Amino acid sequence: MTTESESTGTSHGSSTARVVGASLVGTTVEWYDFFLYGSAAALVFNRLFFPAGDPLMGTLLAFITYAVGFVARPLGGVVFGHYGDRIGRKKLLVVSLLMMGGATFAIGLLPTYQAVGVLAPLLLTALRLVQGFAIGGEWGAAVLMVSEHRSGGHRGFWASWPQAGVPLGNLLGTAVLAVLAAVQSEEAFLAWGWRVAFLLSGVLVLVGLWVRLAVAESPLFVEATRQSRQAGTEPRRPLVEVLRRYRGEVLTAMGARFAENVVYYVLTSFVLTYVAVYLELPRSVALNASLIAATVHFISIPLWGALSDRVGRRPVYLFGAIGTGIWAFPFFVLLDTRSFFEITAATTVGLVLHGAMYGPQAAYFAELFGTKVRYSGASIGYQLSSIVAGSLAPIIATALLRGFGSATPIAIYVALCSVVTIWAVLRSPETRHRDLAADHGV
Repeated sequence: MTTESESTGTSHGSSTARVVGASLVGTTVEWYDFFLYGSAAALVFNRLFFPAGDPLMGTLLAFITYAVGFVARPLGGVVFGHYGDRIGRKKLLVVSLLMMGGATFAIGLLPTYQAVGVLAPLLLTALRLVQGFAIGGEWGAAVLMVSEHRSGGHRGFWASWPQAGVPLGNLLGTAVLAVLAAVQSEEAFLAWGWRVAFLLSGVLVLVGLWVRLAVAESPLFVEATRQSRQAGTEPRRPLVEVLRRYRGEVLTAMGARFAENVVYYVLTSFVLTYVAVYLELPRSVALNASLIAATVHFISIPLWGALSDRVGRRPVYLFGAIGTGIWAFPFFVLLDTRSFFEITAATTVGLVLHGAMYGPQAAYFAELFGTKVRYSGASIGYQLSSIVAGSLAPIIATALLRGFGSATPIAIYVALCSVVTIWAVLRSPETRHRDLAADHGV
């Protein structure tokens, strides 16, 4: 295993704080857009775009369009990864932000099923595809900009900050919906209030764009490109190189991602359905519990990333995978108490355990691949797993709840997903001392 030669710092004119800030702000905006759809699918879209006599059936249909966004993510990862490995990380960060923001803003302007019939869910699905394509390219660029600017022994901590943008975006989206639901009647919220949250994306995108344009390109990418051009070895098809030389690393990333992705969407999207529809509690109970849990989650992610710098990526990741698999069972028991305090505690503990996987993940996946194909490799491994993990998690959980009338099968489903991740991580090597400039596929 190669040890990195540089000990501290960044290079080529971008401070760590500036690079981390740009990645965090932009990632927060994009995940605000993406998760806003998930919250709206559980609370609004099931009634405005997919009216049905059975509330759980309407929710199931809404979650199917939610899953469409995940199907588009691997395609976005492939396309953005190809160009990101050829022309740079920074340009693709800007493109993904504009695509995501534009699609989210347009959702806020859509007519409902009552106004235009079946055209409404079709338009909603099309815009969800654009969201998925954009987010498929976002993650790789954001985490690589930080990982490749930062060398030395603290990569796990710094690279975890773009990851923290995910709960921050979820927190922001949930907070906006919670405020709108609190200050409006249910009729007003369903009529027009929910649209405000989507239209706000236009303002947030401008802020994110301003911050991202000020950051320099990844110095590792610049140097790798210079050396490749001099040697005549510049990869024309990064995807082909990944599949030829990094198949094992892609499978490792997919397996490691599996439980993390399932757990997150059960804890953030499905929990809204479970509390508001199945337990028939006020929307505010689920939204406020999610707000508190997302805040703690945001704080925990960099702490887990820092711990992975000290003890390794694998031990921290395994702790999260084992912990979430076990916690799935008391989680639903606590929800069934219908107590706001216990619902909040259940969701918070679950997300903190999830953070043990998500915190080290950015550095872990970046360290699996060489610089010339890192964007493609990390994105493919990360996004392919989301098709069968995150996209299906709310659908499977809702279907199990509807079919069995109990949360026990859902807990078993989560535990089985954790076994997949435990197996994948146990098979992989420790990566925290790897030199990102080296090509580990050779």
